[in-house]
Amino acid sequence: MIIDFSIPTRVVFGRGRLAELGRETRALGASALLVCGRNAMRSNGILAAALSVLGQAGVRAEVFDQVSPDPRSVEVDAAVRMAVQTSCDVIVGLGGGSALDAAKATAIGMRHGESGPLVGHTLPATEDAVPVVAVPTTAGSGAEVTKAAIITDIERGLKSGIRGEDLFPRVAVVDPDLLGSVPGGLAAETGFDAVAHAVEGYVARRANRLTRLFAVEALDILGGCLTRVVAGETGAELHERMALAALLGGLNVATASTCLPHRMQQAMGSVPAVAISHGRGLATIYPTWLAHAYSHATAEFDTVGTLLGDDDVHTAVSRLLSELGLPRRLSEGGFGPLDIDRLLAGVTGNVDNDPVPGINGELIRKLYERAL
Repeated sequence: MIIDFSIPTRVVFGRGRLAELGRETRALGASALLVCGRNAMRSNGILAAALSVLGQAGVRAEVFDQVSPDPRSVEVDAAVRMAVQTSCDVIVGLGGGSALDAAKATAIGMRHGESGPLVGHTLPATEDAVPVVAVPTTAGSGAEVTKAAIITDIERGLKSGIRGEDLFPRVAVVDPDLLGSVPGGLAAETGFDAVAHAVEGYVARRANRLTRLFAVEALDILGGCLTRVVAGETGAELHERMALAALLGGLNVATASTCLPHRMQQAMGSVPAVAISHGRGLATIYPTWLAHAYSHATAEFDTVGTLLGDDDVHTAVSRLLSELGLPRRLSEGGFGPLDIDRLLAGVTGNVDNDPVPGINGELIRKLYERAL
């Protein structure tokens, strides 16, 4: 048995640990650029709380709050300019996966230049990488412990990853109490992303016994908790379990990576007329992918189905999508037959990690067409 596992991110997990953000950040730098979205962090008071603890620790903080739900290269470049102009030496990402990805890309841009040309590339490690502190406020992406930032290069119309060891945040402050303000619809979308990370971390070719242990724990949590959260149930224990499931999914992304659904979803960014979140996009293609991939990892998918509450993985996922109110077809997400060529052209990254062997453009086209 051979296992490769390396996560350089220090994880600070637990209720109330946002209070430690200042100390963790001050250990890395004295001047921070805090990167977040336009509204939620202000309206729910989390931004003010973060700025308070940073200030108490002696960290001077500037705020860049112009991140879109799918961060764009122009936004990252604007954040880089602000960070450079204000002499920031550490980046703090606060929010969901988009804000964390934008923060990581900002740190990379401070050393490598404009972000657009970096999209779709894996960068070499540097000795002077700008440190990032990631503070997730949703339970989904696991971006707080991964080595990629998904960004849309507006010049090429390409949504893909900037990848490399320097993308790992130096510290992840995971405070489950921050999940309390997430609305049900957003919890459904981000939660299904966490489900996908667990499923793919179990069936991927790079999966190992350790990633499968993480996946089993995450699926067990999500199978019992996700629909409760989406239905409006709250509580400290529930939020803690959801935060842990998302973190475990992120660890799997960082080590076992993901499978074809993630490549196909990221390509949806190549159709600018359709605005769809990552979680909803995954939902539109997951049943079709499962139907095709099942025979290539039957035992593994059967385990996934059981963990989600059914003997049949297809029934389990279909039921879950219905309970979460997520689409199960590309057409439900706003795509049509004329979008297939653009979707296919937008697929980038490694597809060899999928349990399906010999994936090529013809197969991906068929899957998109069946998913309509």
